[in-house]
Amino acid sequence: MAYSLRVVSRQASWAPEIQRRCFHASPLTSAAQKVAMSKFDNDNLPHEKLQKTVDIIKKRLNRPLTLSEKVLYGHIDEPQSQEVERGTSYLRLRPDRVAMQDATAQMAMLQFISSGLPRVAVPSTIHCDHLIEAQLGGDKDLARAKDINSEVYNFLKSAGAKYGVGFWKPGSGIIHQIILENYAFPGLLMIGTDSHTPNGGGLGGLCIGVGGADAVDVMANIPWELKCPKVIGVKLTGELKGWTSPKDVILKVAGILTVKGGTGAIVEYFGPGVDSISCTGMATICNMGAEIGATTSVFPYNHRMRSYLQATNRGGIAQVADKFQKSLLSADEGAKYDEVVEINLSTLEPHINGPFTPDLAHPISQIGKTAQEKGWPLEVKVGLIGSCTNSSYEDMGRCASIVKQAMKHGLKSKAAFNITPGSEQIRATIERDGIAKTLRDFGGVVLANACGPCIGQWDRQDIKKGDKNTIVTSYNRNFTARNDANPATHAFVTSPELVTALSLAGTLNFDPTKDKLKGADGKEFLLDSPYGDELPQRGFDPGEDTYQAPPSDGKSLKVDVDPKSQRLQLLEPFDVWDGKDLIDLTVLIKVKGKCTTDHISAAGPWLKYRGHLDNISNNMFIG
Repeated sequence: MAYSLRVVSRQASWAPEIQRRCFHASPLTSAAQKVAMSKFDNDNLPHEKLQKTVDIIKKRLNRPLTLSEKVLYGHIDEPQSQEVERGTSYLRLRPDRVAMQDATAQMAMLQFISSGLPRVAVPSTIHCDHLIEAQLGGDKDLARAKDINSEVYNFLKSAGAKYGVGFWKPGSGIIHQIILENYAFPGLLMIGTDSHTPNGGGLGGLCIGVGGADAVDVMANIPWELKCPKVIGVKLTGELKGWTSPKDVILKVAGILTVKGGTGAIVEYFGPGVDSISCTGMATICNMGAEIGATTSVFPYNHRMRSYLQATNRGGIAQVADKFQKSLLSADEGAKYDEVVEINLSTLEPHINGPFTPDLAHPISQIGKTAQEKGWPLEVKVGLIGSCTNSSYEDMGRCASIVKQAMKHGLKSKAAFNITPGSEQIRATIERDGIAKTLRDFGGVVLANACGPCIGQWDRQDIKKGDKNTIVTSYNRNFTARNDANPATHAFVTSPELVTALSLAGTLNFDPTKDKLKGADGKEFLLDSPYGDELPQRGFDPGEDTYQAPPSDGKSLKVDVDPKSQRLQLLEPFDVWDGKDLIDLTVLIKVKGKCTTDHISAAGPWLKYRGHLDNISNNMFIG
């Protein structure tokens, strides 16, 4: 809470200066490329300014820079004087934009309201994805969520309109997929109020997950502070093939570095193997970098990113990125990393990680044997594909290719099978191209375009609390009770392809690279390696328009919060700090071992109180 005090008091005292800077355009900005950061923004791409700042820093440091250093240092507020030393100095940065999901956006917007500022200083968006519980299926679950959460949605919608924040309605999709499709670009520095914001590294941006107070700083035009991260290099050689997918890269890295191995560092991928991974595959790898504690993860700009930008109607951004590819959007020759991990993609085996932690890595060839030895339930009760980590068109297409083979032999999923599209665009496109129907015919249920079971928003009915069981997901986290609130559920994270294969077999003791299945006719067959188009041949279908742009002037608009509300509570500014230290405070908790945000303030049913400081405080440390 001390941090919130600092934010509110600084904002109040700096308001006049902040507003002057908000509406001042520097000569560098005027000279920049006249290509907008997105179709929703008036702000232009920052690459020319970034290049000038990087040139200043390189001259001062007199050494080659890694890609992540270029992007990060390019956003330094005062490059002539800022101390820059990995792992030591604190950087004052100017991010390009802010993204907030609907749970964390509540407190962030309440804090921004208390600042007294009329409008956010950088492009910012709110995404409604966390409050939709998976229960019956997409349409019904979405309708129910709109009804139950109407108070919160109306608050976020009206606050966004008043203060200049774009609003993505419920059903639009998961924040990180929306960012990738619309806002991420090579060279971007973005902060987002969600752990898996690094997903945008798949498009060559530094996208960093932060708390709401940090987001308020940036929206108020206050320089954002970050301890200068170290840089871990992951060199990729060879190329992906067969059943091995991009997810297996980060599952392998997690096994090597563990859940704390990336702390205080940016993970930067490089090497000849990079070009064998699709743009959305790179996003998958960066997304789950949160599970190793990394500040963020990033890939260098290449032709796979160019193709994705063009497919999502951002060819102009690709042209600018082409111009800066070598000087700004890739590492200098001879750049040094603090640590280097090398992975040969040609020999990388498909992996499955868990249970109860995402860094317990097993090759698929070993998981059955290990599960038997450990006493883990072999039967797969539920398979879940999708989420922000693995819900691309390519992911869904590769799963459909497996399903088609199975159904050709008269087989369907032995486990319950759930599909979470990452966005309305993905949902509409897989519906149009018949992929969704194929997955339904297999026995699948298509859930809403939202986080759902990945964050514990799952009304699971097939087991009782305490029942020991196994589920396999293509999600990113599998800590105890995360998905279904049952501490006895053994959750494993893997690729969507392996989730599909294991759901088909109904057991962990199945390796699709070599184990055969028995068809309805009694004949055995081996599944072919999965295949899916990287991008839809007919282009993306945008589906329903779910975006609300803020008006150019929202001063006359009102944001109403019911004083009796149990879900929203306006903040009262703290007293101005008297300049003295606080002494003899009580230690609230001391922890040992793995401690995640799930332990500190669990999600699931508690998400509904994220806009009410008194009520959400009752959830603190109960995990």
